[in-house]
Amino acid sequence: MLKKLPTTATAPFCPSEVSGTVTVPESYPLWKKIVRYAGPGLLVSVGYMDPGNWATAIQGGSQFGNQLLFVVVLSSLAAIVLQCLSARLGIVTGKDLAVHCREQYSALSAKALWLFAELSIIACDLAEVLGCALAFHLLLGVSLPAGVALTALDTVIVLALKGRGFRQLEAIILGLIATIAICLFAELALVKPDWQSVAAGLVPSLQKLAERDALYLAIGILGATVMPHNLYLHSSVVQTRIAALGMQGRDKRLDESIKLSRVDTIVSLMLALFINGAILVLAASAFHKPGFGNVMDIDQAYYLLAPVAGTAMAAILFGLALLASGQSSTFTGTIAGQVIMEGFLKLKIPCWQRRLITRGLALAPAMAGVLTLGDHAIGKMLVGSQVVLSMQLPFAMYPLIRLTGRSDLMGRFVNAWWTSVLSWFLFVVISAANAWMVWQALLG
Repeated sequence: MLKKLPTTATAPFCPSEVSGTVTVPESYPLWKKIVRYAGPGLLVSVGYMDPGNWATAIQGGSQFGNQLLFVVVLSSLAAIVLQCLSARLGIVTGKDLAVHCREQYSALSAKALWLFAELSIIACDLAEVLGCALAFHLLLGVSLPAGVALTALDTVIVLALKGRGFRQLEAIILGLIATIAICLFAELALVKPDWQSVAAGLVPSLQKLAERDALYLAIGILGATVMPHNLYLHSSVVQTRIAALGMQGRDKRLDESIKLSRVDTIVSLMLALFINGAILVLAASAFHKPGFGNVMDIDQAYYLLAPVAGTAMAAILFGLALLASGQSSTFTGTIAGQVIMEGFLKLKIPCWQRRLITRGLALAPAMAGVLTLGDHAIGKMLVGSQVVLSMQLPFAMYPLIRLTGRSDLMGRFVNAWWTSVLSWFLFVVISAANAWMVWQALLG
C-alpha cells in the first residue's frame, strides 16, 4: 500500500526495510575515515559497468581496436565530475536531487522530470534483463526466453535481503564488483593485449572519430557511461555517512564529509573505468585482427573467446562477469527507483514491490525482443537501451548543475566559477552528442 511520507523524510536506502547509518568519528585517523566512509561510491559505480556498457565497449573494441579507449576515459572523468556534484548537493542540503526537484520546480515540471527518471531506470533494467538472460543462456544452456524469465527471480533475492543493514548490502555489491574485475583481468591475461596499442588508444584524437561509425560508437559509450538515475541515487545514499556528524562546527564537518565523499567517488569510479577499459581492450585484443572479422554483438564475443584465448575458461569467465554485472546493477536500480519515487512523489512502497514493478516493465520488451528478433537481438537491444538512457541524461544534469550553483541553497559550498564552467561545458557537449546519436538512430 502506498504511504505518504513526511516532507522531511529522506530515502537513503529503501528506508522502510534497510536501516542504519555509518558513523565517522572526528577522532579517527584519515585512513580509517576513508575506509569508514567508503560505500556510496561503490553503489553508484556499478551503474557504470552494467551490460549496456559491455555491449558498446565490445562493439567499439572489436570494430576499431583500442582507438576509442580515450572515449571511455573521458566519459568516466565526466561522470566523476557529475557524481561529485550530486554527492555535495546531498551532503550540504540533507536532501536528495529528487526532493529538490519536487520543491524547486512547478508540479508539471517535477512530474516530467520524474517520468524521465523512471524511463532511465526502466531502460537500465532492460539492459540488466538482457545481460543476465544472455549470461544464463551462455552458462546454463537455456534458451534466451527462458533466460529472460529467470531474471524475474531476482525479486526473490531483493525480498530475502529485507532488513539487512546498509554495510551488508555494500559488501554484496563489492563482492559482485570483485567478481567482474577478477574475471575480466583473468581474460586479459589469457588474450595478451598489445600494451603499446593500448597506450596509443589513451591519447585523445579527433582523427580517431573521423569515421561516422566511430563517432556513433563513441557517443554510445558516452551514453552508456554517464547514468542519469545515478545522479539521484548518489545525492541520497551519501547521506548515510553524515547523519551522525551533528551540527557543531557544521562547516568544518561538511568540508570533511565532502572531501571523504570525493575520495570515495573518485576511487570507485576509477575502478569502474578500469573495468570498462578492460572490456574494450579485451574485445580489441581478441577480435580486432586482420582476417578475423568484426564482432559486432555481445553474444558472438562469448563463443569466439574460447578459440582466441586457447581455453574454454575464457568464455566461462566472460559469462560469469556478465552475470555479476547484471545482478549488481539490479540492486542499485532498485535503490534508485525507490529514491526517485519517494523524492518526487512522497510515496513509499516496499523494495521488493518496487523491484517487481520495474522488472515487470522491463521484462515485456525484453521477452518480445528475443521472441521476435531471435537470439542475435541482444546486442542491438542493449545498444538501443543506451540510446534511451542518453536521451534522459540532460534532464538530470540540468537541475543538478543549477541547484549546486545557487548560493542561497549551497552557501559557501556553491560551485566555484571553474566548476560551473566545466559542468555547463559537459552539459552542452553531452546534450549535443546524445542528440546526434538519437538523430542517427532515428534515421536508421
